[in-house]
Amino acid sequence: MTTTPTGTPPRTLPELLDWRAGLHPDRVAVEVHQVASVTFAEWSAGARAVAAALRRRGLRPGDRVGLVFGPRDWVRYAVTYCGVLWAGAVAVPLSDRLAAGQLGHALTHCAATAVVHGDDTPAPPAPPGVAVYGDAELRATGHDDEPSAARPGDLAQILYTSGTTGRPKGVAARHANLTAGAPHHPRRLALAHSQRFLHAFAIGTNAGQTMLLNALTAKAAALTLPRFTPVRFARLVAAPGTGTVFVVPSIAIELLDSGALRDRDTSGVQLIGSTAAPLPPAVAARLATAFPQATIVNYYTSTEAAPAQTTMIYDPARPDAVGRPVGGQLMVADPGGRPLPAGTTGDVWLRAPHPRAYYRDDAANRATFRDGWVRMGDVGRIDADGYLYLTDRHQDVIKTGAFKVSTVEVEAALHEHPLVAEVAVVGVPHPVLGSAVAAAVVARPQAGADGLTLPALRGFLADRLADHQLPARLLLLPRLPRNEGGKVLKRQLTGLFDN
Repeated sequence: MTTTPTGTPPRTLPELLDWRAGLHPDRVAVEVHQVASVTFAEWSAGARAVAAALRRRGLRPGDRVGLVFGPRDWVRYAVTYCGVLWAGAVAVPLSDRLAAGQLGHALTHCAATAVVHGDDTPAPPAPPGVAVYGDAELRATGHDDEPSAARPGDLAQILYTSGTTGRPKGVAARHANLTAGAPHHPRRLALAHSQRFLHAFAIGTNAGQTMLLNALTAKAAALTLPRFTPVRFARLVAAPGTGTVFVVPSIAIELLDSGALRDRDTSGVQLIGSTAAPLPPAVAARLATAFPQATIVNYYTSTEAAPAQTTMIYDPARPDAVGRPVGGQLMVADPGGRPLPAGTTGDVWLRAPHPRAYYRDDAANRATFRDGWVRMGDVGRIDADGYLYLTDRHQDVIKTGAFKVSTVEVEAALHEHPLVAEVAVVGVPHPVLGSAVAAAVVARPQAGADGLTLPALRGFLADRLADHQLPARLLLLPRLPRNEGGKVLKRQLTGLFDN
């Protein structure tokens, strides 16, 4: 087993970064296409410089530091994030697209002492008493060789949820949680089949943080781009050395529908990973066609449950399954938290080593976390072979008359329509049934003005869904409202049906 200079496996992120800098000092770790890149040696030295600068400005171990960086600044973000942790403080990644009120809520809730912004990100508004530093200001002051103050049981980051079902909550993770499953030997680095893994995930999201951790634990370098467009992304997909591509379903759909992959050689891609939301089976099948040499994998987890997750290699024989557990345990339970037998529908729970928790929110912790288990907020079942199938989010299940309708099932059926690009199904008020099924649809570019109508869609779905599952309302939109992580904001959609 390879160890850190102290003789123990890396158990904090600074230890992990130093381990990689010792193994591969000149290897590129993170790259923003045509903007910047950083080697592991540069990453480690830069993190020490940031830590030293923050210490000189009075930062103490345990202090919370907001990090506001845009997509052009992924390299500087990675360095600053590890610098905050090197100083023994807690990193609070935040999107540069947050409204002033949202940013203020997060910084106030976590009682941040400082906020650091990127070179290409304007100085954000901060609550009184919160110091604001430019990243360039910190890295211009040199560094010292003071050791990292981080310990495995210390808080490392607070990541705010997307707030799709309420006000964002801060999810706190300790170093031991973030380094769980990290390799201890150079031959066990992840994604060894790739020179680079490509993504376009936003800073401040759980998917984005997963990419940052991948950069520390993978043989492949992390590659992203300063601004996502299907054409730019497709060029990097087809570039030599891109062996792994990570997407969310909305990016996958946009990439497939844009035609940007047409006539490009995708044979070098061996792994397509999809996360953040269930990958509709029809979209998974299209990805398998577009990337004939790639394994298509769907990852199911949450900000609260990571690194526990289920993974599902696309299997036409199990198109609706979201996989079996990796890096933790899986359970479907009754309302009291008692495990249910295979095939029985109930609440989905995941369990990870060194579990996370909501920061300063005891009531939410009692509702979501129990003895290391995390209630996912989803309804599902586990089959006899251990595969998980999701029925729906608890709050998304539509109660129409005497029936309960799974929006996941209706959405999957609608995705099979050749003219449907994106879809979200919600419940809308009905004077007799209580709620009715409504579908918000984005048409593919080739759909004509009359290509998608409610009667046509209901006719298409007649052999795929029961009568009570058929949409009673249809809304055609140019795009679906989504958050930074690619999740549909269904609460916004429900109001649109009233207009």
